[in-house]
Amino acid sequence: VQLQASGGGLVQAGGSLRLSCPAVSMYVMGWFRQTPGKEREFVAAITWRTGRTYYSDSVKGRFTVSRDNAKMTVDLQMNSLKPEDTAVYYCAISSQRSTILAVISSPAEYEEWGQGTLVTVSS
Repeated sequence: VQLQASGGGLVQAGGSLRLSCPAVSMYVMGWFRQTPGKEREFVAAITWRTGRTYYSDSVKGRFTVSRDNAKMTVDLQMNSLKPEDTAVYYCAISSQRSTILAVISSPAEYEEWGQGTLVTVSS
């Protein structure tokens, strides 16, 4: 599967965007973001088999990660966007089976990364 995140764009603060990425069943699908000069930051993840979701504190309550079994995609619905959400967003897959957030949120646990999509939130 070629991981290519899509759905990025320019939106005003308070607006919404929906990102999508091809999924690989039986894996953990994660979303990360990165701005210039900063480390890649965990955003959200979903375990394909169980549907369990994980979020960073900075997006909890605003972002929702979900899977579409029919389309074989993992989507990231982003609501109430803030200027500080501006970043390149990446999807990634991991075969690890931990349910510990500290593990799932670590970029080192992900084996394959897609091309990112730019999200710009204007104030």
